[in-house]
Amino acid sequence: MKLTRKFFSILAAAILLLRMAAPLIAQQAEQTKVNEARIQVTTELVLVNVVARDKKGNLVRDLKKSDFTLFEDGKKQEISTFDFENVDELATAGAAETTVAGVTGTGTLLRSGKKAPPSLDARDRRLMLLFFDFSAMDPEQIDRSVDAAKKFVNAKMQPADLLALVSLATNMRVDLDFTDDKAKIVAALTAYNSGQGQGFDNGSTGSSEGAAETSGAFSADDTDFNTFNADRKLLALQSLMQALGKLPQKKSLIYFSNGITQSGADNQSALRATTAAAVKANVSIYSLDIRGLQAFPPGGEAQSASLHGQSAYSGASILNDLNGNAASQDTLATLSSDTGGKAFFDSNDFGPVFSQVQKDSSVYYVLGFTSNNPLKDGRFRRLKVQVNRADMKLDFRSGYYAGRDFEHLNRADREQQLEDELAAQLPRVDVPLYAGAAFFRQDDSHYYLAVSLVVPGSQIPFVTEKEKDSATIDIVGEVREGGKFPVGHLRDTVKLAVESTQQVRRKNVQYNTGFVLAPGSYHLKFVIRENQTGRIGSFETDVQIPDLRKSPLKMSSVVLSNLRAPVTNKKNGANPLVRDQMELVPNITHVFAPDQHLYLQYEVYDAVKGKNPAPAATPSLNADQKGGQNGAGKDVPTVKAPKDSIRVFTSIEFLQGSRKIYESKPVVANEVTAPDRKAVIFQMDLPLQLLRPGLYLCQVNVIDDVAGSFSFPRFPLLIREPAPAAPEKAAD
Repeated sequence: MKLTRKFFSILAAAILLLRMAAPLIAQQAEQTKVNEARIQVTTELVLVNVVARDKKGNLVRDLKKSDFTLFEDGKKQEISTFDFENVDELATAGAAETTVAGVTGTGTLLRSGKKAPPSLDARDRRLMLLFFDFSAMDPEQIDRSVDAAKKFVNAKMQPADLLALVSLATNMRVDLDFTDDKAKIVAALTAYNSGQGQGFDNGSTGSSEGAAETSGAFSADDTDFNTFNADRKLLALQSLMQALGKLPQKKSLIYFSNGITQSGADNQSALRATTAAAVKANVSIYSLDIRGLQAFPPGGEAQSASLHGQSAYSGASILNDLNGNAASQDTLATLSSDTGGKAFFDSNDFGPVFSQVQKDSSVYYVLGFTSNNPLKDGRFRRLKVQVNRADMKLDFRSGYYAGRDFEHLNRADREQQLEDELAAQLPRVDVPLYAGAAFFRQDDSHYYLAVSLVVPGSQIPFVTEKEKDSATIDIVGEVREGGKFPVGHLRDTVKLAVESTQQVRRKNVQYNTGFVLAPGSYHLKFVIRENQTGRIGSFETDVQIPDLRKSPLKMSSVVLSNLRAPVTNKKNGANPLVRDQMELVPNITHVFAPDQHLYLQYEVYDAVKGKNPAPAATPSLNADQKGGQNGAGKDVPTVKAPKDSIRVFTSIEFLQGSRKIYESKPVVANEVTAPDRKAVIFQMDLPLQLLRPGLYLCQVNVIDDVAGSFSFPRFPLLIREPAPAAPEKAAD
C-alpha cells in the first residue's frame, strides 16, 4: 500500500453486527441522490463484415438478408440486423466537400466530450484511422511512415474516405479526428517530425553474447521492461476501440509499427483483450511493418557497434536477428488475422496497404446476431458465413472472443474490475452500501479518520458448508484531497464464516478502517463486491476535517455505538476507538434496541488549565451510575482537584421536540487522559431501558469551564420497538 503525505491505512477485522437495524431515511436519500443517474446497458450484438465477390472477382451488390446463413461453432445463428454499405456511390458522387448528409466533413467521434454525443455521419463512408506507433521508431522510420501517408492522401484518397490520425510516443494522442479535408490531414502529418520517437525500444535480456558493444560494465536484464513495453502498445490499441465502437460501420486501422515483441506468455492477455475489443467494435487492423525489406549482414549493420562474443563468426547473430524479426512480426500478424485485416511485411512499397483497405471497404454487408450460446467463458468462437448462390466467394473474419462474466474472470481481471469501478463516474448500486466517518486529532497537522462500511447481510449470498456459512467480500477505496489528488488507498478481502444459526442475513456486516490525513476537504469512495455472484456496490461522499487550531473548543467527532468487540488486529495502535484491547464499533445508522446500551466516545483537546477551588467528580464511563432520569440516582464520589488543572464538563440529553426527556448528571474531567495527544477522552455508557421506543435528538453537552468555551453537537437517534416474544410451546 502506497503512503502519501504520511498517510497510512489501518485495516480492522470485519465485524458482524448483531442488530436488525434499517438505515436511516436521510442516509437512504443520500445514497439515492448519488446513484440516481446510473443506467447500465449491456449489449451482446456481434457484427460480422462480409465482402461478396463472384467467380470473376467482381463485387456483388444485390444480396439480401435471406441470402445469408451464419454459423457459430457449427451452430446456425439468427441474423437480427442487416446493413449494406456501398462506399463506391459516394466515391463517384463528385466534390469531396459534400457528404451524403450534406454536412461538413469533420467528425467528432474520437474527441467527443462527456456532454455532447459524438457527431459523425458514417453512412456509406470509409473510416480509416492511421495509428503511428512512434514509441520505438528510428528517425528514418518515422519519416518513411509520414511520407507514405502523405503520398496516399495526395494521390489516392477518395471523396468517401474519412481519415483520423493517432500517435503513440510517451503518451497516446488524437492528433486529428475523422475528416475528409485533405489540407487538414496533410498539415497534421507535416507536424510529425523525426523527434517523435522516445526510445521505448526493447532492451537486452541480461546476456552480452551477441549484443552490441556499448562499453558498459554489464548488460542489464530488461525482460520486465520489455513485457511492459509490449503491453503498453497493445493497451493503446485497445483503448481506441472504445471510441471506434460507437459506430456500426466497418472501421479500418492502419498500424504503422516496427514490430511488437512478446515476452513468452506474459503479453498474451493483453493481445487477446485487444483483438476481442477490435472485433466487438467492428475494427479491422491492417499491420504495416515500417522497417520494410531488411538485410542481416553477418557482422551486423554498419551503423551498429561490433558484437560481443563469437556470434558474429558462428552465424548465431544472423539467426538471432531473423528469429527476433519474425517474433516481432508474429504479433502484428495475429492482430490482423484475428480482426479480419491483413499484414504487410518485408516490402519497401507501402502503397498496397492503403489500396487493400479501400478495396475491402468499398462494398460490404454488415450482419449482426446475438449468439445462442449463453456461456460467458471468454473462449474463441469460430464464425462461418454461407450464401445461397453458387460460385460466390465471401471474405469475413474467422471468429471472435466471447465476453466473460464474473465466474470466468481470472484474478487480474477481477482486480481490474474493482479499479475500473473505483474510477467510474457513475457508481454501481447492485449491493447497498453505507458508510460513516469520524475524525480524531493526533497532532496539530494529522487527524485519524475512522471509516465504517456497512452492507446488509441479506445482500450477501452465503455458501453453506457443514455447520457454517462462508462468503468473501472484496473492498477497494480511495481518498482524494479536494476530489482531485489521491492521498489514500484501501484494498482488502474479508472472509466471513459464521454459524448458520446466527441468521446473518437478517443483520449487517460492518468493516472498519482508518486513514491519517491533514485538515482539509476530502472525497471518499468505496467499492465492495461479493464474490459469489460478482455483484458490486459503491458509496462516495465528501468529508471535511477541520483545523481545530481555529476552534474555541477543540473537539473530535462523537461516535455512537451499541457494541464493544475484542481487538484481534494488532495493528490498531493509532485507532482512538481501541482502548484496553476493546474496540468501539460505530453505529452509523443510529438505530438501537431498548435492551442495548448506548456507548458514546468523543475527545476534547488542549483544555485550558486554571484554578479549581471546588472538588470535582472523577470522569466516569457509566453515566447511568451518575443518575437516572432527570438526574436522580446514586451519589457520585468526589475527589479534590489540583489547584491548577483542567475542568471540562460533559452530559448527555435526549430531546423530543421542545421537551427534555432525559439528562445524565455531569461528568467532570480534571486530568488529560491521553497526554501524547493532549486529549481528554470521554467514554459514556447509557442503558436505554429508561427510554420508550421512538425518535430522539441526542445532544452532547461539553463545556470547558476554565476557558469558557462550549459545544453542543446533536444527532438523531431511533430506539425501535422490541421484537415480539416467541410464543411458548404447550406442554405435553
